[in-house]
Amino acid sequence: MPNRPLNQTDALDDFTRREITLNGQTRLVYIAGSGPAVVVMTEMPGISPHVARFARWVRDAGFTVYMPHMFGKDGAVPTVLTAVTTIARACISKEFRALSANASSPITQWLRALAALAHQECGGKGVGAIGMCFTGNFALSMMLEPAVLAPVMAQPSLPLNNAAGMGIGPDELKAVKARMDTEDLTVRAYRFEGDSFCKAERFAAFAAALGDRFEPRVLADGAANPNTPMKNPHSVVTLHLIDEAGQPTVQARDEILEFFRMRLVG
Repeated sequence: MPNRPLNQTDALDDFTRREITLNGQTRLVYIAGSGPAVVVMTEMPGISPHVARFARWVRDAGFTVYMPHMFGKDGAVPTVLTAVTTIARACISKEFRALSANASSPITQWLRALAALAHQECGGKGVGAIGMCFTGNFALSMMLEPAVLAPVMAQPSLPLNNAAGMGIGPDELKAVKARMDTEDLTVRAYRFEGDSFCKAERFAAFAAALGDRFEPRVLADGAANPNTPMKNPHSVVTLHLIDEAGQPTVQARDEILEFFRMRLVG
């Protein structure tokens, strides 16, 4: 994959743009690659060059990426101002329940429909899904769609006002756990140890609810890229990833790609 500058706007010109209507709602989706589908959900404040880089890694690993526009300006380099503005807008949006500890965000219904469509179009055993930061919890809710077999939560940060909140409704959580037990499935989850947005309490809550179906990975803060405008260690496979062999963040990325292969290809 050719290196693209991470400090410049990404044109996303190697993705096909599609307007997809599901459940009466139309969203722009960036699609690239071939093979089983993986839904890549952006972190705040949008599809940054770092998020696009991760999507390309998924594509180059042999998957078809479906990356929906969810908020922010696609391809833009994130700044503190855009992050604060986008988070504020998302917090008052009806699509996201940013402050609800025991409720799923309504947008997950559209995302589940997208996963079903992606499976229909791409085939394979099923679909992978990774959510990051503001969308991290969504990967778990998406397991209510039978096609989703490989969910990954990267630094799941909702709800914003409850460190132990899981951002999923009790009935949905119960249904997801039952499906995991029946089909012998797991969910992977990643965070930095000192992340102030995704704290240990949240992982403890997921572990209590899901048992050994929850597979957490906690990286040391020193593994985060220090050369970023965001000093809080947070974005495991995007902003804070150090793209060098042997780095813990690269190992996390490769582990996620292998998880997709194991579940979707075999």
